[in-house]
Amino acid sequence: MIAHKDRATGVQVWQVTEGPAISHPTYFLQNSFFSGGREMFFTSYRTGSAQLFEASVGLGVASGLESAPDSNTPRQITRGEAIHPFSAALHPNGETLVFTRGGSLWAIERHTLAERHIAGLSIANQPGAQLGECSISRDGEWLTAACKSGAQCGLVAGRFDGTGWHTIPFPRTVIHPQFHPLEPEWIEFAGDPAPRMHRVRRDGSGLECLYQHGNDEFLVHETFLGSTGDLVFTVWPRALCRMDWTTREIRTIVECNAWHIAPDRRGQRVLCDTNHPDEGLQIIDAATGARRQLCLSESSNQGTQWRYSRYATAEDFAQARNTLSWMENAADTVYGPQWSHPHPSWSTDETKVAFASDRTGTAQVYVVEVSSAA
Repeated sequence: MIAHKDRATGVQVWQVTEGPAISHPTYFLQNSFFSGGREMFFTSYRTGSAQLFEASVGLGVASGLESAPDSNTPRQITRGEAIHPFSAALHPNGETLVFTRGGSLWAIERHTLAERHIAGLSIANQPGAQLGECSISRDGEWLTAACKSGAQCGLVAGRFDGTGWHTIPFPRTVIHPQFHPLEPEWIEFAGDPAPRMHRVRRDGSGLECLYQHGNDEFLVHETFLGSTGDLVFTVWPRALCRMDWTTREIRTIVECNAWHIAPDRRGQRVLCDTNHPDEGLQIIDAATGARRQLCLSESSNQGTQWRYSRYATAEDFAQARNTLSWMENAADTVYGPQWSHPHPSWSTDETKVAFASDRTGTAQVYVVEVSSAA
């Protein structure tokens, strides 16, 4: 690995990947590190399509060396047809990765590279269905993923062992499905565009909107505030807010331009990146709203819509001559491309943070130690 000193905070930032191919950690809603925090997994296009790789991040970070040995060469995990680049999630067993590929959910064992097909197109009852981001319940028993087939949208849900799979229809695009950390029968998800936040039981019952709002209130990147069970979300670009899961009371944690957010397990800190202006990666105290800067990402943070405080309209897409893919299309110019965003996430032990940056001209994976930040 190659290190550079962050010009804002002075901490060492480690570049895990290099070369002409795009590489980035998994999505900000997921942890990108294996147990122990010495190895991480990430998506790379170095073979010509999106595949999963792993690399060591322990030697260089722990020793303070300026570069790690050649043994840090990334190891390829998946092969064959391209995976969904932002779908990978680590099972609670610490060794199995779950991801989507086309219209199927797969599991792969990290050490043996043995793949297992969990569920496929038949669960959506239509040929050509595609699955997007997936999520795993904390007990490891249940999975869910966004689903789309033509004009039909929704979720799929079922057991990790491949049984009990079914679809949960929804009339609009679905992104970011997540299991409640304390009540795994509940799934929270985003409807795109507004109103944004919804929940449904994994059996398909109890579907409801958690907050009614219009297109001019730009809610994004909602997720659970660790083990508190409450939700946190950004009202872009004005504030980081918290919603009580039971009462739906909303309060502002801090007025700032927090962008992609990743709470720690206890719900005490919220990691985020920033944009317009880009003030780097920040750690926010969930109780007080106090912020401290971790480091700069120096990402290009592309996407024209982030200049505004509303969701994109059909006219915005037409002007950009592209359409937003529900699967986070890498070619989108309205909200992306996604690999140009940092998407910071915690390591398993929460001593490190992984993020993406195209500071060198190509998106690469970076890691910074939280304990070394001022």
